Amino acid sequence: MMGTRFILYLMRGLTHLPLTWVRAMGCLLGWLLYGLVVARRRAVQVNLHLCFPELTPMQVRDLSRRVFVRFSQAWLDRGWLWHGEPAQVRARLTLSGAVDELLGDDPVVIFAPHFVGLDAGWTALTQQVPRHFTTIYTNQANKTADAWILRGRQRFGSCRLFGRADGVKSIIASLRQGDPLYLLPDMNFGPHESLFVPFYGVSAATVPSLSRFARLGRAKVVPVVTRLTPQGYDVQVLPAWSAYPTDDVLADTALMNARLQTYIDAMPEQYYWVHKRFKDRPPGEPDPYA
Repeated sequence: MMGTRFILYLMRGLTHLPLTWVRAMGCLLGWLLYGLVVARRRAVQVNLHLCFPELTPMQVRDLSRRVFVRFSQAWLDRGWLWHGEPAQVRARLTLSGAVDELLGDDPVVIFAPHFVGLDAGWTALTQQVPRHFTTIYTNQANKTADAWILRGRQRFGSCRLFGRADGVKSIIASLRQGDPLYLLPDMNFGPHESLFVPFYGVSAATVPSLSRFARLGRAKVVPVVTRLTPQGYDVQVLPAWSAYPTDDVLADTALMNARLQTYIDAMPEQYYWVHKRFKDRPPGEPDPYA
């Protein structure tokens, strides 16, 4: 617990440093983690081998290092995101694209893929768009870190973080009332209620929550893709998907993964490859991380 408090104290201290210094520290931390966290490094490399079979082993190693660097830089950025002066935060977060899709009071499900800047994207929306946003939050085992994350994500605007215990009905009711839902459905959350659909040509257990929440909430789906840049983050709002959702949940979920691939291809080192995306397999298929 004391160790966590010390780390959080250091994170607050980062707000007083130039962004170039924070990013340089993130680069060093990324190289350090790449060397020390062997199991997670292997998970990243397995993911990249499966999704980009055309890459040579040397290219996979190089991309893996860059994944760790971007992950670490974004983690340290939470210091200024959650403790910096509001004007400083706003200056480093550029909200661009089809922002009008988020205005008004129409029900919206925001498809926010797991890029390293996911918290920057949430912060930009809650600080700069005058709506009551919601998202789904999983409690952390470390209570001190949990409280810090909760405070950080509720720092700006009017927002609500639904816990898993709140249930689907509360989320649907909020959607129908016009509260946009910031949804991150592109991880492996276990085989329960997941569907196996292709992700880079590999069967991946994928929760169909994007299609289901959009249909039950009578909401449009608006992707928001956040890119880490030297100046901070570019939070790009893309046009709402047409003819989505449909009555075919399997097809909708496969389409989500297909469109996600196009976003990842533009910045593969910024995707959350540290997650074991393929840990759950269809019957008879071996665990690729074993």
